[in-house]
Amino acid sequence: MRSHPRARGGLALSVEPTLHLDVEGSGPVVVLAHGFGGSARNFRPQARALGARYRVARFDARGHARSPAPPEADAYTPEAFVADLGGILDRVGAEKAVVGGLSMGAGTALGFALAEPERVHGLILAGFPPGSRAGGGFASVALRFAEAIERDGLEAAGARFVWGPSSGLDPEAARLVRQGFLEHPPHGLAHTLRGVIAAEPAVAELRPRLVALRLPVLVVVGGEDRMSLAPSRELASAIPRARLVVIEGAGHVVNLAQPAAFNAAMEEFLQHVVP
Repeated sequence: MRSHPRARGGLALSVEPTLHLDVEGSGPVVVLAHGFGGSARNFRPQARALGARYRVARFDARGHARSPAPPEADAYTPEAFVADLGGILDRVGAEKAVVGGLSMGAGTALGFALAEPERVHGLILAGFPPGSRAGGGFASVALRFAEAIERDGLEAAGARFVWGPSSGLDPEAARLVRQGFLEHPPHGLAHTLRGVIAAEPAVAELRPRLVALRLPVLVVVGGEDRMSLAPSRELASAIPRARLVVIEGAGHVVNLAQPAAFNAAMEEFLQHVVP
């Protein structure tokens, strides 16, 4: 199998071989990458919906949930996360796959497709993040969020930045978000915020590379996702073979808020891009 080393600042980064991985179904491979503070569990509805026709690979990113959380800050870079995704393809024996993700995971999926387009049938990019220079997303508060985790602990920082009164979540949604968030190692989230989330580029910065991307792309965003609506529209307009689907009644975690509509958009896309 291939390995996908990446270099950053003279440091060689190798694929982490022990990321937690769930694989369901059989057929062409679809790899799904979760967002910041999430896990492979976030894509359970999609695995159930697609498992009869596709082999769905879901994994916990490094520093999250059941995957290892290296103690070194320099283990958390966009290049390392992209290499990890390539390693997942290797572990399931796929030379080529449909690759997708939500939020941070969408950024990783796009980064992988730009680095290794020959390994990608098509892209599914949901809730695309606005980038570190734009307001309204985790990237714009990433450094303060990381400091709060280290200073105040995961629960206090999460209440301030994720599920507190300003989040707009109803009590049950806030409870579920908190429950999932607290399973992560604090240092893994802090390192991810500084090394990956704070480095997220805006779509405008990516545009010269996006216009040359020849892969079919599905861009999905919730109609109530104030953070990702604008960058998702910009992304879809920049990529020549992209299609934008706005799902009404859904916020940022669009695949869980409206799973039936999200799954229908995915299945229609997959029917056209998988040989």
